[in-house]
Amino acid sequence: MNVKKMNAQEKVSYLTTEPVPRLICEMAVPTIISMLVTSFYNMADTFFVGQINTQSTAAVGVVFSVMALIQAIGFFFGHGSGNYISRKLGSMEFEEAALMAATGFFSAFLTGVVLGALGLLFLEPLSIFLGSTETILPYTMSYLRIILLGTPFMMSSLVLNNQLRFQGSASYAMVGITAGAVLNIALDPLLIFVFNMGVAGAAAATVISQIVSFLILLRASSRGGNFQIKFRNFKPTKERMYMIFKGGVPSLCRQGLGSIATICLNTAAGNFGGAYADAAIAAMGIVSRVSMFANSALIGFGQGFQPVCGTNYGAKKYGRVREAFWFCVKVAVVFLVIVSILGFVFAEPIVEIFRKDPDVVRIGTLSLRLQCVVFPLNAWIVMCNMCLQTIGKSVKASIVAASRQGLFFLPLIYILPRMFGLFGVQMCQMVSDICTFLLALPIGLSVMKELKD
Repeated sequence: MNVKKMNAQEKVSYLTTEPVPRLICEMAVPTIISMLVTSFYNMADTFFVGQINTQSTAAVGVVFSVMALIQAIGFFFGHGSGNYISRKLGSMEFEEAALMAATGFFSAFLTGVVLGALGLLFLEPLSIFLGSTETILPYTMSYLRIILLGTPFMMSSLVLNNQLRFQGSASYAMVGITAGAVLNIALDPLLIFVFNMGVAGAAAATVISQIVSFLILLRASSRGGNFQIKFRNFKPTKERMYMIFKGGVPSLCRQGLGSIATICLNTAAGNFGGAYADAAIAAMGIVSRVSMFANSALIGFGQGFQPVCGTNYGAKKYGRVREAFWFCVKVAVVFLVIVSILGFVFAEPIVEIFRKDPDVVRIGTLSLRLQCVVFPLNAWIVMCNMCLQTIGKSVKASIVAASRQGLFFLPLIYILPRMFGLFGVQMCQMVSDICTFLLALPIGLSVMKELKD
């Protein structure tokens, strides 16, 4: 059946009756493509900027924390409103779902305007706070200034992307994200080298592509039985904002703490890198982008699970929720084992793609290999977090979401470098992932026991 031509009621019937594995794969293919493409053009920035100098590469790594914060807030409103929309679809409350769609979108756009303006007002102190050294600072400010101008569009396009997914229209979301990504990859070399804009050209390419994605996704929201975004539906009542908060906090914890973790990582790399401080910051930025690319396929697969999970949970078909969860965990484990082996074996040439500086390659190779050792554990961590968040278990979801780059990573990035120097910085994410898995395992198993028809 063509999901694009279904109305809301037909989508609910489809999501609650079709075989679960086929449904998830159908929903996951466009979301995996979207996530991979998004991560790929993030890496494209790193690749093209890497052709300039080590300081520019490091600057992109420094600003990555701001990008993570923008994503955190976008996912907060997008997942918060999207989870609610999917449950209301399951219970056939279409009018309330439409009101939530507008409320989530406009809340994100206005928040983006405020935060972008504040960032521009305090540009230099913000750049220093993010972990820039004196030699990196001019490049960081040049890149960050343009990124902040695009903040409202970046945040609200993430909301549209997630709302479309939760309505079962992942293919529309894929088109918007992919179009922007292809444009970004084309603009990067043009603006950086042909127009001689340097690192600012990479930022301009990102913002222009995000605005194009925003316009495509906004148009898609009025098609295929989706809830059209209308300003008259923007009604941020206490109840709706609470539901956004409840559904979005796990994403805010996960992504927001990721932003803080990146700042701490850059600071630790600079402090404990000694004579190789700039190289260490550049290396950790490269590894972060590569890890994000590998993790994006897993997240995309999990995003295919979320509309199936949310709609069936809203329809009280808990057996289908359990079936979907275990199917996703099994597939994810197999996939991540393969990715981990490839990443470990080819770590050095992977890092060399972005920067051939021997110090950057040496530091980045070891860091990437350490992360590959525990990467399969993310299958349980991510699927558990997505399930908990989608069914409204916000406290447990927030605990799991906050663990990997917050509850465990932040203390570890303070302790381990003081014990092991730069090696402590490189091993920090690996140790944090092990601790997060040990926490998430009993939480996820207990919730699966609760989900009984």
